[in-house]
Amino acid sequence: MAVNKTIKYLLFFFNFLFWVSGCIILGVSIYLKVSKDGNAVTGEALPGVDLMIAIGVIIMLLGFLGCCGAIRENRCLLLLFFISLLLIFILLLAAGIVAAVDKDKVNDWTKERLNDLVPLQDQTAEIKTDVQKLEAELKCCGLAKGPEDWGSAIPSSCHCNDTSQPCKTIAGHMVYTTPCSTLIIRVLEDNMVVVLGIAFAIAILLIFGMAFAMTLYCQIGKKEGPTTA
Repeated sequence: MAVNKTIKYLLFFFNFLFWVSGCIILGVSIYLKVSKDGNAVTGEALPGVDLMIAIGVIIMLLGFLGCCGAIRENRCLLLLFFISLLLIFILLLAAGIVAAVDKDKVNDWTKERLNDLVPLQDQTAEIKTDVQKLEAELKCCGLAKGPEDWGSAIPSSCHCNDTSQPCKTIAGHMVYTTPCSTLIIRVLEDNMVVVLGIAFAIAILLIFGMAFAMTLYCQIGKKEGPTTA
């Protein structure tokens, strides 16, 4: 029985796009990692760039593996590709369920990472500068408890320039009282729907990839005969 060429080249095209996507994700992630505009504080609390680099590498490897398996009609490579996609699908499904159902754990983890940087006056100059940039952008002060995180040396980035935000007077200056961790978590929650939507789209692609791989795997098995492993 001849292998269906349509399935074969559909799988190859799918994996080529998969590989290209991995290259793009890896390239963008490395750029963000080495960019001077990156904020060490948000990077500490949300190590998304490192995760994106890992995802990019994995997608590149799987795409290459799937292309080789499709073109060479190699059942071992196709089976390995199928199992890898299945494992990623299960992990993605589990992560999506945890993110959607148990958001408190994600929030608590983020707060713990930020708490590790307190007291702020003991941090390096780079960390202090990044915290102040974050405070000016989000209109907050401190990371965990508020202005108290800075001790007695509250920077000008905490000065309350927006009276619509919660403020109080400390040492003769009006300063923001909301800790930045509260606003970072709020941003996370606001974008959770988008993240879950992207995860759902990736899951659909994984299902198609597994279907193509298993179909081609079975067709190659019929072509080679029942005695071939």
